[in-house]
Amino acid sequence: MSHPSKITVNQPPRVRIAPSPTGDPHIGTAYMGLFNLVFAKKFGGTFILRIEDTDQTRYRKASEDLIMQALRWAGIEWSEGPDVGGPYGPYKQSERLPLYREHAELLLKSGKAYRCFCSPERLDEVRKQQMEKKENPGYDRHCRDLGAEQVASQIAAGKSSVVRLKVPTSGTTQVTDGLRGDIDFENTQQDDLVLLKTDGFPTYHLASVVDDHHMKITHVIRGEEWLPSTPKHVLLYRAFGWEPPQFLHMPLLRNPDRSKISKRKNPTSILYYQRKGILPEAFRNYLGLMGWSMPDEKEKFTTDEMIQSFTWDRMSLGGPVFDIQKLTWLNGKYLHELDPDTYLKHLRSQLFSDDYLKAIIPLVRERVESLEQFIEWTHPFFAGDLNYEGRPIPSKGVDPAVASQFLVQILDRLETLEVWDAHSIHVALNEFVKSSGLKTKDVFMTLRVAVTGTLQSPDLSASMAVLGKEMVRRRLRLASDFLAAQSAPQSPST
Repeated sequence: MSHPSKITVNQPPRVRIAPSPTGDPHIGTAYMGLFNLVFAKKFGGTFILRIEDTDQTRYRKASEDLIMQALRWAGIEWSEGPDVGGPYGPYKQSERLPLYREHAELLLKSGKAYRCFCSPERLDEVRKQQMEKKENPGYDRHCRDLGAEQVASQIAAGKSSVVRLKVPTSGTTQVTDGLRGDIDFENTQQDDLVLLKTDGFPTYHLASVVDDHHMKITHVIRGEEWLPSTPKHVLLYRAFGWEPPQFLHMPLLRNPDRSKISKRKNPTSILYYQRKGILPEAFRNYLGLMGWSMPDEKEKFTTDEMIQSFTWDRMSLGGPVFDIQKLTWLNGKYLHELDPDTYLKHLRSQLFSDDYLKAIIPLVRERVESLEQFIEWTHPFFAGDLNYEGRPIPSKGVDPAVASQFLVQILDRLETLEVWDAHSIHVALNEFVKSSGLKTKDVFMTLRVAVTGTLQSPDLSASMAVLGKEMVRRRLRLASDFLAAQSAPQSPST
C-alpha cells in the first residue's frame, strides 16, 4: 500500500549516500543509492557520494575502493564524491576532522554540549545497575552539570573525555518523515549522545549533521533503521541554529522469511550478483521494485523510465522482499533480449574475463592434458549454486548435523579475513581444524565438496581464493542448509 508523501521540492535537491567502508559493498547501499539518484535526476538535482570513515578501527581502504567499483558496475553514478571532487569537499570524513572539532567547541561554548569524563568501566557499571532494576539503559548524565573549574581540573589531570549533547530532559522532539508523517519522540527516552570521542574523531551523529549542513543536503533519504536517531539529529540542528533537511526513511530490504536481510540468509554483497552474472540493468530494475511500483505496475523498466514516472506516493512501507529467484527471472528477461555481440561482451567481462581465466589456469595446468579437459576440471569456477543431492557430502562417517555446524563455523572464521588469498584461507582452515578437535580429513573432504561439488578439484585454498569470498560464502551456506535438512527428523509418511 502506498502512502501520500510529505516530501516537497522547492529547489533542485541535493541528496547523498554515505556508506562506511568496513566490509563488502552491500546491496542496501545500492538500493539507497538508486532511489537517491532517481529522486535527484527527477528534479534536476545532485547526487553525492560521501565516505563515512570515522570508525578507524574498522576502516578498510580496499572496502572503500570496492564500494565505488560496485556502485559504478551497478550504474549508480555520483556527481560529487571523493574521486570526482566537487564544491563542498573533501568527501571523506577522515579528511574533515578539524571541522567537526570546531563545531563541537561551538556547542561547548554555547552550553549546548558538555565534556564527559566517565570511564568505560563506570559506564558499564551504570548500565548493569539499570538493567538489574529493569530500567532503560543509558547515560545517567553524571558529568552534565560539572562547573567550569571542575572541568578544567579534570583536563589538567590528563583525564580523557568525550563531548556529549545536552538533550532536553522533558517534552518531545517531533520528526517529520516523508513517508510516515509527524512522529513525536519522548525526550526522556533520548540519551545525551556522544558527539566527539576520546580520540578526537566524531561520532556518526555529529559528522553526519555537520556534513549534511555544509554540503547543503536538502533531503536525507536513508534506511528506516536510522529513524530512531533522527530526533537526535533534529536536536543537533536546533543546537546549531540550522534548518534541518527533509527526512525520508526507506523500508528495509527483507529476506523471503520477512527477517531483515543479512548475509547469514542471503548474499548481501553487490559483488556476488556481479559474479553471478546479473546484468547491471536488471540489478537496478530489481532494486527499483523494492517497495516502489510503476504507475502501470509493469515489472521490467529502465532507470530512465523510473525517473520519468517517479513519485514518493508510490512507495510502500511494507518491507520489500529481496528474492534471488525473482531477480534471476528478471535478469533472464534482459538476457533474452541481448544481441549476440552484446551477450558475448557480458560473458567476457563477467564470467570469462582474461583476469579470471589467468587466475584459474595455474590451478589446473598440471592436470590438464588436452584443452577439452579444461572444462571438466574448471566447471566449479563457472557454476553458480551447486546441487548437493547425490554428492559425497558429508565425508564418510561424519554426522550431517555436525558437518552442517562446522561449515557455518568455518564460514564465520573466514568472514574475519582481511585479506582473501590462498595463504590466508589455508592458515584459517588449519587453525579451525586444530581448535575444533575434528579430523583433518573429515573437515577438508566435506569442505571440498561444499565449495567445488566434487572430491576431484584443484588445491582447495587456492580454488576458494579464485572463486571469491561471495561465492564461497554462498556455497558454504547452501551446503550447511542441505546437511541440516538431511539431519532433520523426517515426518512419517501418510
